[in-house]
Amino acid sequence: MSVNAKMKKRVPMRELPPQERIKNFKEVSLGYNEQEAFLEAERCLQCRTAPCISGCPVKIDIPAFISKIRENNIAGAYDIITMANLLPGICGRVCPQESQCEAACIRSVKGEAIAIGRLERYASDNYYRTPQKIDADAGMIAVIGSGPAGLTCGGMLSEIGYNVDIYEALHELGGVLTYGIPEFRLPANIVEKEINKLKEMGVAFHTNVIIGRTITLDELLESHDAVFIGTGAGLPRFMGIPGEQLNGVFSANEFLTRVNLMKANSEHYDTPLKKMKEVIVVGGGNVAMDAARSARRLGADVTVLYRRSIEEMPARREEVQHALQEGVNIRFLVNPISISGKDYYINEVVCVKMELGAADGDGRRRPKVISGSDFKINADALIMALGNYPNPLLSAVTPDLATDKYGCLVVDECLMTSKDRVFAGGDAVTGAATVIMAMEAGKKAAMEIHKYLKKNSKA
Repeated sequence: MSVNAKMKKRVPMRELPPQERIKNFKEVSLGYNEQEAFLEAERCLQCRTAPCISGCPVKIDIPAFISKIRENNIAGAYDIITMANLLPGICGRVCPQESQCEAACIRSVKGEAIAIGRLERYASDNYYRTPQKIDADAGMIAVIGSGPAGLTCGGMLSEIGYNVDIYEALHELGGVLTYGIPEFRLPANIVEKEINKLKEMGVAFHTNVIIGRTITLDELLESHDAVFIGTGAGLPRFMGIPGEQLNGVFSANEFLTRVNLMKANSEHYDTPLKKMKEVIVVGGGNVAMDAARSARRLGADVTVLYRRSIEEMPARREEVQHALQEGVNIRFLVNPISISGKDYYINEVVCVKMELGAADGDGRRRPKVISGSDFKINADALIMALGNYPNPLLSAVTPDLATDKYGCLVVDECLMTSKDRVFAGGDAVTGAATVIMAMEAGKKAAMEIHKYLKKNSKA
């Protein structure tokens, strides 16, 4: 065992100082350098059972790639990672490793888990192998959506030898990776790098194409052997409280899209946001933290309202810590009940205090309103970050595409929808979830599409 393997705490990652980063959208976490990566990799016990692999949704051989980093063989580490994960630069930054691979790490029993995500990012940031163009002769596949599920499915099918067309409704590629995640967490050049990898493999991308309007699903099936739907969850949820129609009330989806994709933080673009001074964000997930931290960078005083306690908060602890460092105020056990306005613009929010009762189905304690606890908070903007439903456009114009009561596509164990040769996965099936879970679905769908087409070509 190396000396470093006895280190209980992980090697810290350098970050931009809070007072500097709230003035721009530069990436906050700066990544490991060679020495830091080596020291962290040396902490790995190289367990025979490797429970971290079981904790990884896409089943990266984690001890093997960490071993290569210890040998300063970054190319070897990159190759091992990309055998299971085509988007390592993205996953190393935004995946919740602390509740997946790192949660299973033996080192966490006595000390801190190995910083698997940081090491994955290190390998991706410091090495790039230009993919070979695939000789595609296995068939034609259409992928709807260029988010994590679509990119993963399309990339894997291309590796197998299929001609892959990926259709994106927006003018920029990347789906939620581009419009939903701020650059201080996931820089646009990282997303572009991973997409370019697929282009070099031979995947064809088509932007500004709305399947269901520009082209129908049936028309796609006429020219392709199978279709994968990875359209994500873009329909925002609201609370249904009085005043939600006022100017200055946003869904997190709209707010982040305007900042990330439409550059509303810059006065030089055509769609700037109205200057905000006092912003309230409702919610406790990563999207709420992204919205709050973005609003902070626009110069606003920001308060996050979350109806449960910090123990129940679903956001990554790192994101919560960064938000607090940047001056975001988080008020727990508080919920809005109405929004008031003046001249059609929001000016205050009426809230109530909450208390936690018995645990509900997911193990979290159910919040209850404390009677007579009403109070008001001044605000000129309110952002609802309460999750999203799948976009209903495609299913609305495709009657034989079955959905559940939430609008999620219904699939079987092979991820095939109710429509023959049409598969689906990611948030379009599960509702809003994580990037890595969408990638897991994209990976499974690629294998199932391949098996289905092989079986039916022999029939």
